[in-house]
Amino acid sequence: MSSRVGPGAREAVFAQLSDAGRAEQVARRITDGIVLGVLAPGERLPSEPELARRFGVALITVREGLGILRDGGLVETRRGREGGSFVVHDDAEHRGILTARLRNLSQVEIGDIAVYFSAIVAAATERAAERATPGDAERLDAWLGEADFSGPAAARTNQGGFFLELAVLSQSPRLVREQIRLQADAAPLLLIGLDDPVVRTDTLAHDRRIVRAVATCRPAPAREAAGSLITLLAERVLAAKARVERGGALDEPLSA
Repeated sequence: MSSRVGPGAREAVFAQLSDAGRAEQVARRITDGIVLGVLAPGERLPSEPELARRFGVALITVREGLGILRDGGLVETRRGREGGSFVVHDDAEHRGILTARLRNLSQVEIGDIAVYFSAIVAAATERAAERATPGDAERLDAWLGEADFSGPAAARTNQGGFFLELAVLSQSPRLVREQIRLQADAAPLLLIGLDDPVVRTDTLAHDRRIVRAVATCRPAPAREAAGSLITLLAERVLAAKARVERGGALDEPLSA
């Protein structure tokens, strides 16, 4: 997978929890970071005190959350000077987590997640088109030009980074905070479709439309392109849900 993970994507994983005090929230946030590819196989997580500080929870809550992750086979803890909690690479386990989450959500709930995510991304994209300087647009274009969409994990990481870059260009601290919070909670589901190479190609084409609209200071086309992109991704989530409910695999191609 690509190593070009922007700071915003990592910030999203470790942003403070809205419901502090629940170990399951800690476990889910880190799980989402692993599934998205923001936390790489073999990577050492921040120390327990640092995780407690970032998440805004008690140290015991972090330890309980890491215990859940160990029981699920997603992290392992090593002792000694070079010890700590490390991400375990297991694609089958990651797909199993997302499959279970899909089964537990109704189509209405998935649609609601997509609507809210679309509203935040579209607002940030519109503001970016209004406020970004030519230099900002050039940097965004260069960033996207170097982004790796060749495989599912890299595509998820870079697409999440792209959403965060747009939020930063909006110059709205509130939109940035909300994008970080929402992305940590919703992006693992909404980016399921990027397992398919056709969807990755279509997603990248939408991203380029957004960049062109931002570069030419056209807020309405920028917002429309962002909304169209989230609609595409939401359709693939619903298709994946229908597939797993029929007993199919999460990562079957579009033609399946």
